[in-house]
Amino acid sequence: MSILPKLRCITVDVTGTLIAYKGELGDYYCMAAKSVGLPCPDYKRVHEGFKLAYKDMAKKHPCFGYATKMPNIVWWKTCVRDSFVRAGYDYDEDTFEKVFRRIYASFGSSAPYTLFPDSQPFLRWVREQGIKVGIVSNADYRYRDVILPAMNINQGSEWDFGVFSGLEGVEKPDPRIYEIVLKRAGDIAPEEVLHIGDSMRKDYVSAKTLGMHALLLDRFKTPDAEEWRKSGAIVLPELMATKDWLTSRKSTC
Repeated sequence: MSILPKLRCITVDVTGTLIAYKGELGDYYCMAAKSVGLPCPDYKRVHEGFKLAYKDMAKKHPCFGYATKMPNIVWWKTCVRDSFVRAGYDYDEDTFEKVFRRIYASFGSSAPYTLFPDSQPFLRWVREQGIKVGIVSNADYRYRDVILPAMNINQGSEWDFGVFSGLEGVEKPDPRIYEIVLKRAGDIAPEEVLHIGDSMRKDYVSAKTLGMHALLLDRFKTPDAEEWRKSGAIVLPELMATKDWLTSRKSTC
């Protein structure tokens, strides 16, 4: 029997589920450097530097500095500065300020992202069924205020409420983020919610821990997908396949 009639809310992750990055991180760091007359930084070194810098900032100031009340731009400025230093590029303060402003502006716009073609139709279809749509993302306020609206994923037409880690002070895989979901959806029961994402640890396991339904998208044919299936997870290739699955008589998760 389909679970669709039992659902009062469907929540979705953002990056890797609704949208994807265009190009590489190095593309945007390169454009920023060239805008002030500098040569492109090495892509691999910048990418590795960023991963380490981001991990360090997320540990020291989780949820984009929520608990320490660190301004968003300061959090990212510290992260980007550390990314360059770890990659071997220690620019003077004036030069770095110009480079950083370009990077921050780029990632605060829709430029680095692409919208999957089935994202908007799926979200609208869910709301047409009388089911609330929630956005759940480990992201700062710019996803809610700038990036999603710029990609025509708007509150009121595509989604009803959002839970963003930088605004809540809690992030996936902490199940408390899904407790916020239940309250925002109208104090509903976990079994009345389906969460859709692309991370076994952050999206599937944590939602299931709270008693919610969950499934995973494998848009990029990740090697881990087979292990997800073996563990019992429902794994689908795209959101419109999720629609077909939800309306089938065999949907259960």
